[in-house]
Order: sequence, then structure tokens, then C-alpha cells
Amino acid sequence: MSIIAWVVLGLISGFLASKVVNKSGDGFILDVVLGVVGAVIGGVLFNIVGAVGVTGFNIWSMFVAFIGAVVLLVIKHAVLGRRAVL
Repeated sequence: MSIIAWVVLGLISGFLASKVVNKSGDGFILDVVLGVVGAVIGGVLFNIVGAVGVTGFNIWSMFVAFIGAVVLLVIKHAVLGRRAVL
């Protein structure tokens, strides 16, 4: 997958995850980073349970990245608390 596809995938999944967990977006750059890191975390988690991780720029990869980003946000809030900024 190209860098542009990773950024677009990261932006969409990071934005959606931050809307679900935070009820507001975290900003363009943080949403992209959150989505890309979430895609990596989601890919690892899905591979552990025997499912396919990120496979390209498609709906399944968006779902995997979204789940990874939600997990990352939940861990961030558990460790740093609600008031802290990543």
C-alpha cells in the first residue's frame, strides 16, 4: 500500500475512532497518526486471533484500523486519564 493510501486510511479510521471514544476529533495530524498506528495494532490483534489484518485500501482494512485505533484510545485514556492529551 502506498504512503498516500496509508494516510487516507489512517485519517478516516482515526477520525471515526476518536469520534466514537472522545465524542470529538483530535485534530488532523493526531487522527492520521492514530489511524495508522491503529492499523498496525489492529493488524497484530487480528493476526493473533487468526483473522486477516490490513490487506490494502478496502473496507476490511478500514475496520481493522478502526478497531486498532479504538483499542489505542481506550488504553491511552486508561493510562493517562481523560484530561491528558496524547
